[in-house]
Amino acid sequence: MNSQNIILVDAYAQIYRGFFAIRNLSNSKGLPVNAVFALAKFLIRLNRDYPIHYGAFTFDVGKPAFRLDILPEYKANRPPMPDELRNQIPFIHRLVEYFGWPSLSKEDYESDDLLAGIAGFFTEYPVLIVSGDKDIAQVIDDRVKMLVPDKKDGGLAVRGANEVMERYGVFPDQIPDLLALTGDSSDNIPGVPGVGPKTAAKLIAEFGSLSNLLQNITKLDNQKLREKILPCADILKKNLALITLKTELPDNSWKALSILERKTPDWQKILALCAELELKSIYREVENLMNALPFDVMKKTPVQESKKTAPEGFIPDLFG
Repeated sequence: MNSQNIILVDAYAQIYRGFFAIRNLSNSKGLPVNAVFALAKFLIRLNRDYPIHYGAFTFDVGKPAFRLDILPEYKANRPPMPDELRNQIPFIHRLVEYFGWPSLSKEDYESDDLLAGIAGFFTEYPVLIVSGDKDIAQVIDDRVKMLVPDKKDGGLAVRGANEVMERYGVFPDQIPDLLALTGDSSDNIPGVPGVGPKTAAKLIAEFGSLSNLLQNITKLDNQKLREKILPCADILKKNLALITLKTELPDNSWKALSILERKTPDWQKILALCAELELKSIYREVENLMNALPFDVMKKTPVQESKKTAPEGFIPDLFG
């Protein structure tokens, strides 16, 4: 296995996190800059802690048709993107580019699908996925891990298979089964009424998979639970199809490692953008870094994830 990591960032998850973490920040022209400011801080830290050569930001471009065919109400509960954020998106794309990160997106693929596909294809490389989304935990294995927000120091903590088991009570590849049973309110996916995460985890542990549970439902001793699950069999099968991520890449052009090649950050363009948006503290920070940060392949060992985790956040509709 190659010693170099690939780092993938779920772009909008990080953008929204920064947007809601820092509020009421505008420049002298009245332009909101809070999301740009937060992402700049994140990019600086990412460049410092993980100065690797391969990685990308993956972006959503719409709700996939195949998921809407399964559930027309998929993500219909999400409010539209706030105008204060929408107006910052062009600057954010420029910032990601100036820091040397490829931006990847594809129609009919959600960001999580691209993350899963890339992580699954480049099997010679360890992969770190920056995301707090529980859906992406299904791709974790010995080679693929998540980097989740760590509230202790504002950095990133590793989430591997052990942390998934500790947090959810199932193995990573059982995450779709778990979420199919509980549903996912953030995506407007209904679960089995009265079946919460602990009950679902116990069922998966006992039967091994949702499919095996449905095939052997008569072996479930708890009659009340059987009566809850049986009428939901079709819904559960649809849920599993919705939640299971695509692992095939869009086409052969995505199979070239070159699409993940990072460039050296263009510090002068970053400074110019900071000046344009009046991000004075970021400007000063970048000035201090320009001659101090080597762009080199380094091995970084992040901290392990704390048992204490933040509650699930507010998730708007990206395309409303």
